[in-house]
Amino acid sequence: MTTLKLNSQDITEGQLKDKRFSFNSFGNDGDNISPQLSWENAPEGTKSFAITCFDPDAPTESGFWHWQVINIPASTTSIEQGASGKIASGLEMRNDYGSMGYGGACPPEGHGMHRYQFTVWALPVEKLEVPEDASCALVSYMLNATALGKSTITSTYVR
Repeated sequence: MTTLKLNSQDITEGQLKDKRFSFNSFGNDGDNISPQLSWENAPEGTKSFAITCFDPDAPTESGFWHWQVINIPASTTSIEQGASGKIASGLEMRNDYGSMGYGGACPPEGHGMHRYQFTVWALPVEKLEVPEDASCALVSYMLNATALGKSTITSTYVR
């Protein structure tokens, strides 16, 4: 049996990610570039993929969504560094900063280490049935309810 596997040339499990992948606002001066991601061994029946980035350590009651891309065709197995805003066949959702696409790491200064969970989701549908202005919570719910498999790389960042 094969297992969906997420890989990256830019982020590493448990390691600090480079500042270029952090947000450029709220007193942070990163480049806000989305990392390169690739995946392999999709489960049988996969018809599309989704990518998410979530910070469970954000000082909110519900964490913080940095990125959600849905409806990526099953024929896609990678995205290049800086692909946010250029993913032609996927739908990028509004992040918790309130903007479309990738929003990099920006934990509050002095708040300590935060984890950033980059996940690829294998889905049994070509299009996830959510409104284009769906909340991050609704998209997350639908991903968890329908996924055939998922794989995560958790990188870290601190200010």
